[in-house]
Amino acid sequence: MEHVIVARTDRPERAGAVVRWAEREASLRGLPLRVLGDSRSEIPDGTKLLVVGTSDVGLGDFACPVVFVPTAPFPERPGAEVVLAVNVREPAEAAVDFAFDAARVRGVRLRAVHAWRFPSCAAELPFGVPEEDRGAWEDHEVQLLADVLRPWRKKYPQVPVLEDVRLLPPAQALLQRSASAGLVVVGRRPGGAPGAVTRVLPRESLCPVAVVPA
Repeated sequence: MEHVIVARTDRPERAGAVVRWAEREASLRGLPLRVLGDSRSEIPDGTKLLVVGTSDVGLGDFACPVVFVPTAPFPERPGAEVVLAVNVREPAEAAVDFAFDAARVRGVRLRAVHAWRFPSCAAELPFGVPEEDRGAWEDHEVQLLADVLRPWRKKYPQVPVLEDVRLLPPAQALLQRSASAGLVVVGRRPGGAPGAVTRVLPRESLCPVAVVPA
């Protein structure tokens, strides 16, 4: 079975951006590109990556990663980092591997973003969260992120990694990082409704977003 990258769009005003991004990705990965001009077209067997516009298609239940190219014009950012969303308690291994490989083929840094929040007990503190407690909680989150990334650091030793632990809602943290990124990568749980990040990020990101199924 031949592996291919597929660009699919039936909106002429965005077809150029979608196809250009897919062409560059196909060149980076040494794979052939197929362009489908109808959003109802079947995705061929062997599709390694589907590239669409943000208004062309929903997430659906595609078995392959889907890259959403922004509807609004966005600047080209040669050498920009790949941003990976990491849930340290339920890491999406397929997304982690995809992001490391994307950084490898581009020769760029991977920024692993872990957005966290205070534990529920913090709401019971009458005078807010002491700095000592905040520091201890954050140190724990940093360690969890390092533990998740360790096997992929070994698998991809050529990829420089920046661990980015942020006390923010995940979608907000990723949208901020998308302003200077070349690609944002998030995971998607199989079946069920998409989560907040996969609902919001593909439509509002300032760079392309890859949604990778588990």
